[in-house]
Amino acid sequence: MVDRLVNSESNTRRIACVEQCFGSSGQPLAVPGRVLVGEGVLTKMCRKKPKPRQFFLFNDALVYGNIVINKKKYNKQHIMPLEDVKIEGVEDVGNHYDLRNGWKLISPKKSFVVYAATGVEKQQWISHIKKCVSDLLHKRGLTQEVNSENDSPVWVPDSSASKCMHCKRSQFSMLNRRHHCRKCGLVVCDDCSSKRWLLPQQSSKPLRVCLTCFGKLSSAKNPSESGITNTPDDSSGEDTDDEDDDAVYQGIPEDQFQTYD
Repeated sequence: MVDRLVNSESNTRRIACVEQCFGSSGQPLAVPGRVLVGEGVLTKMCRKKPKPRQFFLFNDALVYGNIVINKKKYNKQHIMPLEDVKIEGVEDVGNHYDLRNGWKLISPKKSFVVYAATGVEKQQWISHIKKCVSDLLHKRGLTQEVNSENDSPVWVPDSSASKCMHCKRSQFSMLNRRHHCRKCGLVVCDDCSSKRWLLPQQSSKPLRVCLTCFGKLSSAKNPSESGITNTPDDSSGEDTDDEDDDAVYQGIPEDQFQTYD
C-alpha cells in the first residue's frame, strides 16, 4: 500500500489537507517518501481526564492534535517518530465505557494511553502501527530496544491520587498541587519533587523528578545526564496537551480508523 501511494497525487492531497487543518501552528508534514496510512479519533488519557484527539498514522510518524472543529481544524500538533514508538496493552477500566479497548503508546519524548471506540478498531490501529514501525526499522537497518531506559513514563492520572504517591502523607488540595515525576510518572507533592534532572530525550532543560528517581539517577552517574537541585524546570507541572480548548466534536462513530489504499 505504501509503495502504491508514495508518489501518488491522492497521497499528496491528503497530506496537504492535514497540514491545512493544523494551520500555521503545525509543522510541515510533506516529506519525501511520506505516506498517510490512516486516520481517526482516539480517546487520549490526559492528566485530568480522557479527551478525544485526532490521530494521523504516516509510514514514518504518528501525528495527533486537539480537535477544534472536527475534520476542519486541529491545534497543538504532536509528532512521534515511529522508529521510537512501542506498544503495550492495557486492561479495560471496570465498567467505564470510554476506557475500553486501550493500549500504551510509548516513546522517549512522550508516553500515554489511548482508547479506541471498539475492539476491532483497536486491532486495526495496533496492526497498522506495528507494520509501519517494522517496515521503517527494516528500511533504515535499525533495531528497537524492547525496554529502553530512555522511554518517558505514562503519567498516572490526577484522579488516581488523592495524596502524594511518594511520601503517602501529603493530601492534595487547591493549595497543595499535584505534580508528576518526569522519570516514573507518579503523582507527587512539591516537597517530594523538589529536585530536577536533565532528561535529554524529553527536554533540553532539567525536569521535575521525585526524590526516589533523583536518588537512582544520582547513583547511576550517567555522564550524559546531570542532576540539578532546586532549579525551575521548563514546565509548570501541566500536560501541554491537557487544556480544555476542544470546540466542536461530533462523536467517535463517524471518525473510526480510516485507511487509504
